[in-house]
Amino acid sequence: MLEQVNQAMEHIEERLDQRIEAADLARIAMTSEYHFRRLFSALAGMPLSEYIRRRRLTVAGAEVLAGERTLLEIAVRYGYSSGEAFARAFRALHGVGPGEVRRHGASLRSQPRMSFRLVVEGSSSMEYRIVEKEAFRVVGRRARVPLVHEGMNPAIAEFVRGIAPEELRRAESLSDQEPRGIVSASDKLDGSRAEGTELDYWHGVVTAAEAPADLDALAVPAGTWAVFASSGPFPQTLQYVWRDVFTQWFPSNPYRTRPGPEILRTRLSPDGTRADAELWIPVERVPA
Repeated sequence: MLEQVNQAMEHIEERLDQRIEAADLARIAMTSEYHFRRLFSALAGMPLSEYIRRRRLTVAGAEVLAGERTLLEIAVRYGYSSGEAFARAFRALHGVGPGEVRRHGASLRSQPRMSFRLVVEGSSSMEYRIVEKEAFRVVGRRARVPLVHEGMNPAIAEFVRGIAPEELRRAESLSDQEPRGIVSASDKLDGSRAEGTELDYWHGVVTAAEAPADLDALAVPAGTWAVFASSGPFPQTLQYVWRDVFTQWFPSNPYRTRPGPEILRTRLSPDGTRADAELWIPVERVPA
């Protein structure tokens, strides 16, 4: 799959001065737009739209220095509706306006073009299984929180602390299938997965039972799930398993993500420094 992703990256380079559609890139990568955006964000560490913006402004910077086109011509060439909009975006990346560069010269910043390759580190393998599940519910409490890539998420920590212990015990009594016990679930994530974008965070259980009237419920349709097991320091292990799934497992396996919640079951050590985790990702096979 990485070969197709790199072909999509080449498509971007060939059309920096044209309209670039994520749907076209996904077709080149032979996957869905939903999965391509998520995979790109995991591989590149930034949203697809941000990478394209940076590459355009990098190439535009070289044209500003060359002086062969007017600043307005360059602005229009790279998709900006006015010289003012171009100047604002240019300054945000390069730290200096295009007019100043044209008049006095300056050192500009560059976003290198990207390509991807699979790197196998160490001798460890990723433990996973594929599970077919009937429809179920996530029942518990829900909050809208910002996405945090590394370290503790303060909004989630505060939300969980505010859930009454008796509510958790009542929810846990409804757990009747894997993953068992109290779980966390992330749903309605922004396609870019950029730091600070928001998601629905659920703290509850997976069950076939009806939800009590005073608890929130998320209906999840039947489908295929990839289940990944991981152990290590807390909370880094939980965050690294997401990274490894998207940067290592998906590029080398015939699956792609599908819409649905990502469910995490965590068991902490007594001192809270280590965790055994099981991550459930909704997937579908890539058509042959």
